[in-house]
Amino acid sequence: MDDKRKTWREQEEKLVARWNAAAAHYQAVQAEIAEAGGEATSEALVHKAARARAEMEAVRRQVARLKVEFNMGKRY
Repeated sequence: MDDKRKTWREQEEKLVARWNAAAAHYQAVQAEIAEAGGEATSEALVHKAARARAEMEAVRRQVARLKVEFNMGKRY
């Protein structure tokens, strides 16, 4: 059981790090858009913003999966 808990904790720590990185990236892209006058005029900036949103959504889905596992009693 201790090995499972250690593995789960490591997964959770990696997820937190991934969340923090994705959030920082998303905020940086939003700052770039704000500097561009609030409108993403360049195609590269539009794609960058889309990738940042997609990464945030992927992390949110992973958090939701872990939450479901926890609520179902499959973790801890």
